[in-house]
Amino acid sequence: MAIQTDKIIKTRTIEVIKDLDEKASVLKTDFLVVGSGAAGISAGIQATRLGKKVVIADSSPLPGGQAVNANIDLFCGLYSRTSPRFQYTYGIVEDLLRDLEKDNALYFRDSGVTVSVAYDEQALLRWIDVQIVKEGITLLTGVSIDKVEKTGRRLKSVDFLGRFGRVRIEADCFIDASGDAALTWNAGLPCRVSGEGPIYGTQMAVVDNVDMSKVPGEQAMKTRILEKATGFGLERYDGIAFLFPKKNRLILNMTHIETPLDPVGASMSAITGRERAERVIRFMKNEYPEAFKNAMVHSFGQPGIRQTRWIKGTKQLAAEDVRRGLRFDDAIARTTWPIELHDTLETHQWEPFSDDHVHYVPFGAMTPPDTDNLVAAGRCIDADLIALSSVRVMGPCMAMGMAASHALDLAGGGSVHEISIMALQNRIRDNLERRDILDKLG
Repeated sequence: MAIQTDKIIKTRTIEVIKDLDEKASVLKTDFLVVGSGAAGISAGIQATRLGKKVVIADSSPLPGGQAVNANIDLFCGLYSRTSPRFQYTYGIVEDLLRDLEKDNALYFRDSGVTVSVAYDEQALLRWIDVQIVKEGITLLTGVSIDKVEKTGRRLKSVDFLGRFGRVRIEADCFIDASGDAALTWNAGLPCRVSGEGPIYGTQMAVVDNVDMSKVPGEQAMKTRILEKATGFGLERYDGIAFLFPKKNRLILNMTHIETPLDPVGASMSAITGRERAERVIRFMKNEYPEAFKNAMVHSFGQPGIRQTRWIKGTKQLAAEDVRRGLRFDDAIARTTWPIELHDTLETHQWEPFSDDHVHYVPFGAMTPPDTDNLVAAGRCIDADLIALSSVRVMGPCMAMGMAASHALDLAGGGSVHEISIMALQNRIRDNLERRDILDKLG
């Protein structure tokens, strides 16, 4: 996946229009995507494949969102519960899985309830780097939104602040894949937050050099954690340790941390998360000393955020819609991922579905009603707390990103509220109908 410097120069697609002042520039593009996680990267790549110039902006110093920076290290929501399993999301996801598998950076795992895919986050980061260069995307990292200009029903530009100054991005189309509805919120549009207490995030911990021959199965570890966690001072007692045998690695999803929206609270919570993750590692070393004899921390990463703030859309996905498996007239993505609501410090609500169950994401949940050229994708779409907990995983998020770009392309200079839903669904038909059988389970 080597990238040549001269190729980076040749694929630069954004022209500097003018200087705002000595420390600021204005860039003009077709699409501005805020957020470079699963939804944002998928949206950006899809937009370039539709012939658009694209800027992706992210507050993190590295692209990849939580998929890279929070060490999630599991693709979830991509596969059915049927026997045999089949895939739900295609397009860019096919390229991603194929390329990472060639790099020996994937491990397909079946828990008996769900299929997820463990991946190496550094391999994913390099894959994203390569796609950004190959597709001619302009990447802007380490920046936060300062101001959004809106005229009537259309967004016009976004000002970002970073360590190297201010940048204004003028665009025709906007995608909010920030996870926290940062673009929508700063545009002054209505958003939602939980009124029922915090939804907890997780400080992931990835541990390498684990002797896999001395590690019991995931279910056995889960039982041990449940029995002994509280006695060892672990606040969460239903955590899970995921095996990644190819890397002699354990992915520890065993903490709960608050993820407040205020800057100071978020920063201090991250420190608390790392302390709790270290406690988890001490617990694992105590319980499985032979397996962890030569183990070392691969990384902690940024706090993994599940739900904070999300848009108010033209339609809200409801828990009952998910439980019924309602296929909306404007469906654009599907999954069967269980309801996974992390609303208490000690445990979480886990509600799997029947083997033949499928639920869908409606396009209306991605569209703020008061704008014509803004679409949300990922975990900041409009859904109630329970419904959002079942569609915020990476499989449907990547499908949402692709659908967002197609919708804005169909709208052209018009409104995303007036596009032909049939035309949109025809473009993304694979993500609604196709069923390739999964034959690679570890």
